Amino acid sequence: SAGVACFLGFVKGMIGEGKRVKDLELEAYKERAEEIFSQIAQDIRSRPGIVECLIHHVTGKLKLGDLIFVVMVAGRSRKDVFPALVEAVERAKREATIWKKETLESGESYWVEYGKE
Repeated sequence: SAGVACFLGFVKGMIGEGKRVKDLELEAYKERAEEIFSQIAQDIRSRPGIVECLIHHVTGKLKLGDLIFVVMVAGRSRKDVFPALVEAVERAKREATIWKKETLESGESYWVEYGKE
């Protein structure tokens, strides 16, 4: 048997203590981010039982509910695929050269290092 697991990340409506997000702007050192995602995917593909890993991240101005982040892992079984998916997502969020500007409904906005929120 085989399995595919996918993580889809969307712009969240709430952060912190009930603060409502109006929109999000994502910027990246794109070439470096692509290198990092490629290395993570290669590392995941080298795990026993894994045959494919794909990572894609959107940049630019986004609204509530927009798709930001996609990670897909395919392998021989769910026992191989699910832990690999978690590792790929966590590493991509931790290692990516991406920054986000959150604008709240109150008008307040600030930059946050991606994965550090």
